[in-house]
Amino acid sequence: MNIDFSVEEAVSKRYSVRNYKEEEISEAEKRSIESFIKSLSNPFGSKVDFHYLDKQDMEDEEKLGTYGVIKGAKQYIGTTIKLESMALESLGYEFESLVLYLAHLGIGTCWLGGTFDREGFAEAMKVGDGEIFPIITPYGYAADHKHEMEIEMRKMIQADHRKSWNELFYKDDFSTALSKETAGDLAFALEMVRLGPSASNKQPWRVVIKDGALHFYEDKEPGYSDRFEYDIQRIDMGIAAAHFDISVNEKGIVGHFEIDMDPGIDSPENLEYVFSWVRD
Repeated sequence: MNIDFSVEEAVSKRYSVRNYKEEEISEAEKRSIESFIKSLSNPFGSKVDFHYLDKQDMEDEEKLGTYGVIKGAKQYIGTTIKLESMALESLGYEFESLVLYLAHLGIGTCWLGGTFDREGFAEAMKVGDGEIFPIITPYGYAADHKHEMEIEMRKMIQADHRKSWNELFYKDDFSTALSKETAGDLAFALEMVRLGPSASNKQPWRVVIKDGALHFYEDKEPGYSDRFEYDIQRIDMGIAAAHFDISVNEKGIVGHFEIDMDPGIDSPENLEYVFSWVRD
């Protein structure tokens, strides 16, 4: 995967676009997007498959539904996985890498996990039996104004709000907040994590720096993280991993992820260890 753009610029440009212009994505840009997708990989080892849909090629467009959330979109990209250990994190990592690439190109996207007709899109995208189909995104150029439902949704989830550092990042345990000064050269990468998107903007990632390693936990919300046959917030953890990994790579900081390095830190009941990052 070749990230040849500023992650900070892409993160600042990205927002959930729900209203799209009629303007088509050029064939050259489509080829560039498909080439980038082919280059994608993730540090967790699970395979992520991507599926494309151009609505103008559909015989029965009425079968598709986004419950009024998306207006004007002509192209979609979907993802499928086999439900295995770290597959959801793998999907989140690769899909968010794509979203940032599209933001870099000036192309809008919107993560859809619970507001699309899975059956209709699965058929249109030729999703196979036995594949989990958690996420799709429309992609295209943002319209000049937001539609009414979009405005209301952004207000409801406080789309422009992000939790503060002392709610997300800790040193040694969950009672000691991590400062940017203490984070040192990792402060930029953690800030990019803080600004990441998440399902319903719940920002479930928590990070503890201990003995030189960073340990990522999921803040599991009862009744939400288990809405589907899978924990949708694990996808958010993959988003956090992508933001962190791309950022440290941009800064020339070398390290790798570990998935079996639970530091045994006493934590609130709702927090669950997911993975760690260690310097090389």
